[in-house]
Amino acid sequence: MDQETWTAVDQYFGSALLPPDPALTATLESSRRAGLPSIAVSPLQGKLLHLLAKVAGAKSILEIGTLGGYSTIWLARALPADGRLVTLEYEPKHAELAEANIEAAGLADQVEVRVGAALDTLPQLSGPFDLSFIDADKVNNPEYFKWALEYSRPGSVIVVDNVVRGGAVARADSTDPSIQGVRRLHDLIAAEPRVEATALQTVGDKGYDGLTIARVIS
Repeated sequence: MDQETWTAVDQYFGSALLPPDPALTATLESSRRAGLPSIAVSPLQGKLLHLLAKVAGAKSILEIGTLGGYSTIWLARALPADGRLVTLEYEPKHAELAEANIEAAGLADQVEVRVGAALDTLPQLSGPFDLSFIDADKVNNPEYFKWALEYSRPGSVIVVDNVVRGGAVARADSTDPSIQGVRRLHDLIAAEPRVEATALQTVGDKGYDGLTIARVIS
């Protein structure tokens, strides 16, 4: 199998399961025009996040890594009317665009975008959060996970994206700081008695990668 096949399958499932969505399409287009990197979750992955938040009954969501707000919109739409989502973004340019996209999607009253390095803004938050989505720089994944766990409660869900890195995560001798960050994350999870977790490899329009899902049990 190859990228062409993976993309074709994603397009098939997307056309079958995801009706046209002007707000999400506009978010991707505005991100492209602004020159943001094309690293947002795919539409099917966005729907997965939405469903996970629904299944968890999430009333409060933490997102680390906003980019243009695409995944933010998917997650915020899963909230009840009185729900809240806090999303953290390092780049002011990205945050400004995300706020505009979130407002255009009609979600500004439920979503707060905080700008700055996540390790600086995370200590300023108050939990608990029912679901946390970590999709930022991979070097700091272990620290992001620790904060997400700190702000969780029993039953909370923590999702970490881009953990397979094209298969490179299996290379213990890798000198890539991002790979080592992902590996340290999983060492941390494996030793953490308060969570149960799994990791999945994925292929699709975004290539070969994967995600880790943890549930807080105590």
